[in-house]
Amino acid sequence: MKLSGLVSFILIFQCMISYADNLSNGSTAMREEYTGKEPLKPAAEMPDELVGVKIEEKLGQTIDLNLKVTNEKGEVVALSSFFHAHKPVILSPVYFSCPGLCNFHLNGLTDTLKQVDWTPGNQFEVVAFSFDAREKPEIASKKKDSYLKVYGRPGTSEGWHFVTADQATITALTQQLGFNFKWNEKVQEWSHASAAIVVSPEGKISRYLHGIQFEPRDVKLALNEAANGKVGNIVDSVMLYCFKYDRHQSKYGLQVYRVMQLAGALTVAIFAIWLIPVIIRAKRENS
Repeated sequence: MKLSGLVSFILIFQCMISYADNLSNGSTAMREEYTGKEPLKPAAEMPDELVGVKIEEKLGQTIDLNLKVTNEKGEVVALSSFFHAHKPVILSPVYFSCPGLCNFHLNGLTDTLKQVDWTPGNQFEVVAFSFDAREKPEIASKKKDSYLKVYGRPGTSEGWHFVTADQATITALTQQLGFNFKWNEKVQEWSHASAAIVVSPEGKISRYLHGIQFEPRDVKLALNEAANGKVGNIVDSVMLYCFKYDRHQSKYGLQVYRVMQLAGALTVAIFAIWLIPVIIRAKRENS
């Protein structure tokens, strides 16, 4: 009985070894014969869909205002029609059928502008520019109507524009802006970044506000900076003097030394205002 049990154990053990060998050989064969997709890239390596997708800042360069675009009414106009003296322009490269990022960008910009006391058409202009040549004025018009409704300020229609263009114009303008994007065949969408690009009234690129959410203060400072301080009142000019754009944090930061300079100048002014009458009275008493 004991011998029989030992023989059974040996047979079972041999079967287990044989099964393990077969399983190993089978998996090896599967690995050798596998003809599916390539393994995923390491996390540190950029996916092919995002290679080349970026925004290359071209501060100080001037865009071609003679480029022709089609507005939401279906009219072919020059970019220059959106640029006026002392009015900077917020230019947002998007595409109107975008299911995600473009909507987040326009939503964030709209929410920010609702908190700014300046209005499109008065102090500045807004141009949402589609980089998808397949899009037509019909979709641009619907997009404009929806965002003007959310914005909720009457009389701003003429200051907020949604435009489309042909491929040649799109290529020219996006290259001038440093806006690099590409078509993602897998998901049938455009791969792109997001930024509100502030342009001077003369068409010079002044500032890139990256992302989908913006601080109202940063938007006002960027607009005033693009207009060389000619937008807003004296308080806005003082704010522009005291704040400087930090490219690493993508926002404006307070410059302490400039605040101290202003404080010093204000102290001198107050002292002068107090001292001048004293000097005048003293001269009168001595005369």
